Amino acid sequence: MNRMHDELNPVLYYHNVPHVLDVLSAAESIGKAENISNADMELLKVAALYHDSGFVVNADNHEKLGCDIAVSALPEFGFTEQEVEVICGLILATRVPQSPSGLLEKIICDADLDYLGRDDFFSIGNKIFREFMARNIVANEQQWNELQVKFLSVHNYFTNTSIRLRATKKEEHLKQVRQILLNSK
Repeated sequence: MNRMHDELNPVLYYHNVPHVLDVLSAAESIGKAENISNADMELLKVAALYHDSGFVVNADNHEKLGCDIAVSALPEFGFTEQEVEVICGLILATRVPQSPSGLLEKIICDADLDYLGRDDFFSIGNKIFREFMARNIVANEQQWNELQVKFLSVHNYFTNTSIRLRATKKEEHLKQVRQILLNSK
């Protein structure tokens, strides 16, 4: 966390320490609701903490870079090769488009995009918009909203917990962003 705090590009308004802590909290909450073991919870939480650490190196392929960081750092904390392999699998599962296999991968994917079905969707979305503008991923708000509609249209939650708690609100957000696009024409 210190490395991310010190080394992340300041234009990463979303992919930063608060996002990582948000994903950690969501992963823990979903993991508890899905009744995972304490051992699995530890691996899940570590993966959540490392899932965007690759951004300190480069935004492109940051999941693989984060896995590399985890591989080099985690043995110093007593993690076995097998545990590090599971953690890397969890980190890599967050790559979009997500296609998780197994419950832990489903949990981390849902935790990473938990905000899509929460009340803070638009405030978090504004951070992503500012980041995408700074990184030249989108040129204006119109492109951003078009991108959001595409993303929300294809996104699905994977765990029963997230489907129950977040899917309906996410669909409401999709309708709202579509309406914003209609009103801007």
